[in-house]
Amino acid sequence: MKLIGIDYGTKRVGVAVSDADGRLAFPKMTLPNDHLLMGNLKRFIADEGVQGIVIGESKSLAGADNPVMQDARQCAERLEKETQLPVYFEPEWYTSVEARRLKEAAGAVDAEAAALILSRYLAKQNTYDDLD
Repeated sequence: MKLIGIDYGTKRVGVAVSDADGRLAFPKMTLPNDHLLMGNLKRFIADEGVQGIVIGESKSLAGADNPVMQDARQCAERLEKETQLPVYFEPEWYTSVEARRLKEAAGAVDAEAAALILSRYLAKQNTYDDLD
């Protein structure tokens, strides 16, 4: 199952996509978080033949939602409604820090963080599949 990964931020949104088998995640692009975001995401989802959406779940170390999560959840609800695709949340502990180690340009960091979020989700799913 091909999935899209999203690292939702107030200024930029990182986007990643999996391979068709849902095993590997690849950083794809960074989009500005503006009035064109939803249309750009929906177009990318349609063009890629995506079957599900994984969004990073941003929480504090105490486990409470970070301020960005309200907007991320609204984005998730809108994507789910407008694309009719399932949306999953994956904890995004330190993905931006890890992504900065891999990439230097700000835009590349957001896309890389999205790929890390998606990779973590896929690893969990593939582990469960391998147990069957």
